Amino acid sequence: MKGVLAVVSAEGCAGEQSPGKKPRYTRQPIALDDDDLEGTTQLHHDALVVIARVRGFIVKRVMIDQGSGANVMYPDLYRGLGLKKKDLSKYDMQLMGFDGHMVTLEGQISLLVNMGGKKVIMTFIVVTSFSPYTEILGRPWIHDMGAVPSTLHVKVKFLTENGIAVIWGDQQAARQCVVATAYKQIEQEESTEKAPL
Repeated sequence: MKGVLAVVSAEGCAGEQSPGKKPRYTRQPIALDDDDLEGTTQLHHDALVVIARVRGFIVKRVMIDQGSGANVMYPDLYRGLGLKKKDLSKYDMQLMGFDGHMVTLEGQISLLVNMGGKKVIMTFIVVTSFSPYTEILGRPWIHDMGAVPSTLHVKVKFLTENGIAVIWGDQQAARQCVVATAYKQIEQEESTEKAPL
């Protein structure tokens, strides 16, 4: 089963910051409460999966993961953005995948990420392992954005020059990613069973 990369050009989309505006700083608190549960399917254990703009493209199946110490990009997105091996710089550290095994690293690249009109340049480690997600935004992105993600509330909030932005997660996409991972594990088990001894 092959995944479908949903990458759509988003040049000139709404939410882009106009060049003449200056940031406005405030001490407005970012909070999540029971009102933020409205519109979510409860009880759940879904990952926080959102849509982001990366390099001018709308990218689906982006997981926000507080447990990840790196921003990670997977092959479907890497190829979908038209990136080539020559675009990557070397990355010497090792990285462990979801399954506890070390993953093959292609390199790293810095790209503009836009979410809710707030833009930051993030460094991504490009790996060649399977993932149902197109990318993972980890603690580097969370901290640079000043974001407060909540898997329970299925959303992430962060301060922008226009106030607090609220980005809703997609529970259906999160569940589809779990199913895709299960299919991949079954495929791997079947191929192991068929392998000659």
